[in-house]
Amino acid sequence: MNFEKKEIIDEKRSFLNSALTHKNKFQSMDEFMSWFSSRKYAHKFEVRRIPFIELDNWQFEEGTGNLVHKTGKFFKIKGIRISSNFISLNNWDQPIIDQPEIGILGIITKVFEGVRYFLMQAKMEPGNINIIQLSPTVQATKSNYTQVHQGNKPLYLEYFLEKGRSKILVDQLQTEQGARFLQKRNRNIIVEVYEELPIHEDFCWLTLGQIRKLLTIDNMINMDSRSVISCINIIDEDATKKYEFLKKDDFFQISPFNQISEGFKREIFISMIDKKNSQKNLDEIINWFTEMKANAELNLEHINLREVSSWIKTPEEIKHESKQFFSIIAVSVEAENREVKKWTQPLIKHSSYGMIGFVAKKINNVLHFLVQARLDPCSFNVLEMIPTVACTEAEYKYKQENSLPFLKLFMDPSPEKIRYSVIQSDEGGRFYHSLNKYMVVELDEKDIIDIPKNYIWMTLNQIIELIKHNYFNIDARILIGGLSLV
Repeated sequence: MNFEKKEIIDEKRSFLNSALTHKNKFQSMDEFMSWFSSRKYAHKFEVRRIPFIELDNWQFEEGTGNLVHKTGKFFKIKGIRISSNFISLNNWDQPIIDQPEIGILGIITKVFEGVRYFLMQAKMEPGNINIIQLSPTVQATKSNYTQVHQGNKPLYLEYFLEKGRSKILVDQLQTEQGARFLQKRNRNIIVEVYEELPIHEDFCWLTLGQIRKLLTIDNMINMDSRSVISCINIIDEDATKKYEFLKKDDFFQISPFNQISEGFKREIFISMIDKKNSQKNLDEIINWFTEMKANAELNLEHINLREVSSWIKTPEEIKHESKQFFSIIAVSVEAENREVKKWTQPLIKHSSYGMIGFVAKKINNVLHFLVQARLDPCSFNVLEMIPTVACTEAEYKYKQENSLPFLKLFMDPSPEKIRYSVIQSDEGGRFYHSLNKYMVVELDEKDIIDIPKNYIWMTLNQIIELIKHNYFNIDARILIGGLSLV
């Protein structure tokens, strides 16, 4: 494909236009919701829990006790032993998902009548609490797309693997959950195509504005889609120059910015575009983070699953003796429209919901977000920037005497301070009915709170820039990526 002969399109501006567009030339939002609901019943889907002995092609490895696939591919569940001096961390053992492959999380885009659309898939994952969620165009591990399972290749995979079939707009290697995966990363990629595409029955075109709107609905858009969307910087140079040149009132009178309503949505946009009124500049933020990283000590030891202390194996699950945290279970899956129609696999099951939240506050008349530096021992980056609060077992930790900093703001919030609240699932290919509540709570400008040394205020402009350079964990990325402008 010779891209030089095609019309030159400012892809960054079209990201912004798409983020401000709810009108869809292919279907209305009501028509989309009807189509999406129909996908749940269009194919046979069944997921049931089974004892470990009924796992097909999976086994507890003799000697180590590790739970592995007979091919040695996909992933394994093994053990780790951790000790650290970082803040409240100490020593513990736990099972961990070891999946060294870098998967592809990819979305195809195409411009129709000057508006960029995103090709999304209604996809079943065995761990989804509602079976079907909206996933990227392609969501596949290397074992999947190299057909280790002897099934079909994922649809549209060629547009991400074959050079010349598409133009890359976004391409970032981002980390997964460092508390459950061992140094796992995925390639988050968005490509543009110019040729006509056959649209299969489980796929549809949506604008970025529609996708962000759907992110306000519980368990609608899966974690992989949210991860890819979070890598998009919708602010372009032209918008930045206009904002810096014009007074705010004049700026929001011109198209397309006059679509951004007053209130919190406008404050989000200003925080995205303003480069001059941050409390700290980027150099100061990186210096703070580097110092935190230099002083953090971590010892991570790989151990066999059978050596993990305080964990109990039964015929149906592996669980912590306290009955808190998470457990490992097995499921049998049937899905008519997947590359493989039937399979069994292990999944991680959490005992309660998690809380992911940013505290926001206007500083220098620009909305800032309170960012935390936290050591995630199994993350590829080890130390990452995360939301103000990011914890599993939120109710359990809230009841503890030494509750996490700022957790009370999210567990017992004043309704007038809540700016964003939605329940979202973890990735359903590895996690079973795992739910997190994502929130943004805004404080008054006059509110004074004590900031621990591992916290710092940032604007969205700074956060988005650092996301591009892999400083932020997946929880922070998808929470920021879910903030809508219209």
